[in-house]
Amino acid sequence: MFGAGNVNSGHRHARRRLRAWGLVLAGLMVTTAACSSADDSGPDSGGAGRSAPPSGSAPARGGTALTEAALNDVAFAEGERIGPYTARGTDGAPLGDLYTADPDRCRPLVSLAAGATAHDPAAEVHRQVDIADEMIGTSVLVQLRSYARDGAAAVMKDLAAAGEACAGGYTEERAIARARVLKVEPAGAPAIGDEAVAFRFTVLDVKGKLRLYEYLTVVRSGSTTLSFRADFLGTKDIKAVPQEIVDAQWKKFSAARSGS
Repeated sequence: MFGAGNVNSGHRHARRRLRAWGLVLAGLMVTTAACSSADDSGPDSGGAGRSAPPSGSAPARGGTALTEAALNDVAFAEGERIGPYTARGTDGAPLGDLYTADPDRCRPLVSLAAGATAHDPAAEVHRQVDIADEMIGTSVLVQLRSYARDGAAAVMKDLAAAGEACAGGYTEERAIARARVLKVEPAGAPAIGDEAVAFRFTVLDVKGKLRLYEYLTVVRSGSTTLSFRADFLGTKDIKAVPQEIVDAQWKKFSAARSGS
């Protein structure tokens, strides 16, 4: 588990961008855009954005909700390396978990925090994964959440429904600003867990001029969801959540659960 020392780490990595394009100054966004290569092409998904359950079986539902301690045990550890990336704890829930959406039916796309759906998580942990000391680069918020009874399966259903209903966009209500999500598209979902869903978001920057891109992948295994939200501080389209991060977290999670 993460201790008090992580507070200092959190301060040193204030750039971690927990949905940071909502809090970044417009001037920085413009400067970044000048240094980035804009790419308005669509994601290389090749699929419908939602993976079928392995072996064509019906998705496993229910199960005992993992405790926060158990989730911490199967999540990335402080300082754990995943290729060029480093995992760090967050100082409590990320700011993005306080954001909502207009219309409200789109809220699951913004965050799966308590109140986003009819099924609140029983426990959750948060990790930030990025390249240490890289001021402009890819950042991934990794969140593991456990649910009572069939809550996790119901949340995945709500998430998929929001992706369809909000394909034409919505407004993200942030702490100090509003952001316009112009488009929600399906992205390639990994064939792991009981089911998975993935999305690509096209977002208008705070000045209303630049298009930014964000990706969300959520995997369900029994009563637990593993969420990966990736963004880049600028107009570059990273095309997907880095696969090595998804694979590493899934391997760690599934190995621990199979041995329990």
